[in-house]
Amino acid sequence: MHFTEYDTRVAAYAVIIDAGRILLSWFNGNHRTEPGWTLPGGGVDYGEQMPAAVRREVKEETGYDVEVGAPLTTNVYVVPFEPGRRPYQSTRVIFEARIVGGELGTLEVDGTTDFAEWVPLEKAAQVPESAADIVRLGIEAWRAQSTQ
Repeated sequence: MHFTEYDTRVAAYAVIIDAGRILLSWFNGNHRTEPGWTLPGGGVDYGEQMPAAVRREVKEETGYDVEVGAPLTTNVYVVPFEPGRRPYQSTRVIFEARIVGGELGTLEVDGTTDFAEWVPLEKAAQVPESAADIVRLGIEAWRAQSTQ
């Protein structure tokens, strides 16, 4: 399918791990899907560079300022085709990041994130049903990079 035949979204996310914990945000479902844990991050605005998008999204969703590291992995998420809707694809880039300031507390108002929380890495790695697949992808990519 040619790119003009479907809608696309570019998104950037952060894997932030500290003392055996990972920082996750609670996606409220936005009246479209089930709520659940996700990595802090989201859509890249028009003309915005990905590291800047990661810094902005992490600040909005968690209250923290971050230094963005190297990309860990990329992933394409495709929403299954439904009659009457254009096909949709999200290209997601996951970066490593570390906290350099701020404090825990969601700054987003009327957005898709209700709160953020530090979750034990091993618990998050088990990817409960209430977690988006991007959590597992981020942890796997971080672990692969950490063992190099």
